[in-house]
Amino acid sequence: MPTIDRPDYDIDAWRKRIPLLGSLIPMNNCSQAPQTSETRAAADRYLESWNRSGMDWDAWVEEVQLAKQEFARLINASVDEIALCSSVSEATSAIATAIRFDGRRRKVVVTEAEFPTVGHVWRAQERHGAELSWVPVCDGMIEPSSYDASIDDETAIVSACHGYYLNGFTQNLADLAARAHAAGALVYVDAYQTLGTVPVDVRATGVDFLASGNLKFLMGIPGVAFLYVRRELIERLEPTITGWFGRVSPFSFQVKQLDWSPTASRFDSGTPPVVNAYIARAGMEIINDVGVTHIREWLEVLGQRLIDGGRTRGLTLHGTDDMSRKTATTAFVVEDSHAIEVAMRARGVLPSARGPVIRLAPHFYNTLADVDMALDALAAVAPPA
Repeated sequence: MPTIDRPDYDIDAWRKRIPLLGSLIPMNNCSQAPQTSETRAAADRYLESWNRSGMDWDAWVEEVQLAKQEFARLINASVDEIALCSSVSEATSAIATAIRFDGRRRKVVVTEAEFPTVGHVWRAQERHGAELSWVPVCDGMIEPSSYDASIDDETAIVSACHGYYLNGFTQNLADLAARAHAAGALVYVDAYQTLGTVPVDVRATGVDFLASGNLKFLMGIPGVAFLYVRRELIERLEPTITGWFGRVSPFSFQVKQLDWSPTASRFDSGTPPVVNAYIARAGMEIINDVGVTHIREWLEVLGQRLIDGGRTRGLTLHGTDDMSRKTATTAFVVEDSHAIEVAMRARGVLPSARGPVIRLAPHFYNTLADVDMALDALAAVAPPA
């Protein structure tokens, strides 16, 4: 990898739009993105609309649609393939409740790398006949061949994260989809830890479902998530987690009529999180404007700096050191991650504690100096693991 010290976009201009950088170094993007001038302005736009009009549902519903459109642009989908949810938990549940487990295909292949909420949703389907098969994590990674022992002609769906929340390890989605489809199974992907940092093309990979929230690398807030459903599958699926916005015409108020929208909005449920959609759209516009390919190029530099700098400082890496198989999120093994996080915050660095590791997760606006200062802070407060 060539040595470069700046990305090919105007990083200084973007940094000026993030007020938090005036007092802290955010390296916790795998947990929460910082506020930007754009996302703050989006929230203010909603508040002004609410204050000025009291209620402006035509404008608010249009904003929700525009947010769906921005997400579709991010993953190379069509807007009619996108549903709006309150969380990835809700998105996963919508898909899980739309699949029947009373036939021969009862198996759900799930990996041990899933964020717990995803595993919990699938386990909740066991009472409806689902049979779970767990793909193991070895040395912080999952080898593609590890799926072969689980995926067979009794598999209904394979549920896999694109990026492992603990250490940033990524999986090849096209390979995963090919393995599942060869057995006649569907593929559900949680891309929360990758979208905004790694290019994702649902057409090229062939995945059937993909979900992500917005508070991490999409520069948004909690309380909003998006779900992609491949167009060919939409009319086959009827989730039991539903609501009035899943109907053909929500504002017709037909209480006895359970008709289904012909688009992925059938996976919408109740009143949408409008203010969250405003902010989510603004955050995704930032990512699309900078360009995920450009972001990935810079994050490969920052990620390698974390790996090499951690090694130099005697820190213990968790997972792979191969940047072609991971995001820039880099985890180091520590004895008490919460205490380390508190101590690093006191030194002006925001890391993310998670179980046995402390995670350093830079984003497009971070610099090499940010990475070095974060590593220095971690080395200063972390006792040998």
